Amino acid sequence: MTASAPLRIALVDDQPLVRAGFAMVIDSQPDLEVVLQADDGAAAVEALAARSVDVVLMDVRMPRMDGIEASARILAQAPEGRAPRIIVLTTFDLDDYVVAAIRAGASGFMLKDSQPEELLAAIRTVHRGDAVIAPSATRRLMEQMVTSAPAVEPDTSVLDSLTEREREVLVLMARGFSNTEIGAELFVAEATVKTHVGRVLSKLGARDRVHAVITAFETGLVRPGS
Repeated sequence: MTASAPLRIALVDDQPLVRAGFAMVIDSQPDLEVVLQADDGAAAVEALAARSVDVVLMDVRMPRMDGIEASARILAQAPEGRAPRIIVLTTFDLDDYVVAAIRAGASGFMLKDSQPEELLAAIRTVHRGDAVIAPSATRRLMEQMVTSAPAVEPDTSVLDSLTEREREVLVLMARGFSNTEIGAELFVAEATVKTHVGRVLSKLGARDRVHAVITAFETGLVRPGS
């Protein structure tokens, strides 16, 4: 049986020692490999136009081009169906840079002082299409995003294709429930929840769980503080 190829990781950070530390941790794993490094967003955009990777670890504060603009450009230029997952690296929990990066298309965030095993788990989790953001933090982040957004009449038509059960699952996702907790709340198996979550993502055209939850808040299906 042939072993699957390692996940290809790109590191984008203006501090060489930070990149070296992350690279050492990632390359210690047989299923992960750092294939690209860049010291600012502009260099990352240029490099990733010519090379495909699976996951990008992206610092937010860098010279020339920050991680927010770089994330948006990388995702915009990627061929359909081959966009990398982007994990934003930040020093401060839930700062404005992280909110902006999620809006730009990043799949989640991690603090730079996270434990090595948390970083490795996050890379694998994001590659599966799930959220890096812990369920307990998801609601806080989404509420901050929605309350900081301009007041406009929400377009709810995107929800029309969801079944009643899928709407229930999306509401619980937005409240920060894990799949196990959703299953317990709805009295269904976790495998069934995973199926519902997959259908919700597909119908909403959401890149991952985080962006489905953003839709729940932006359409008014779930409201801050509810």
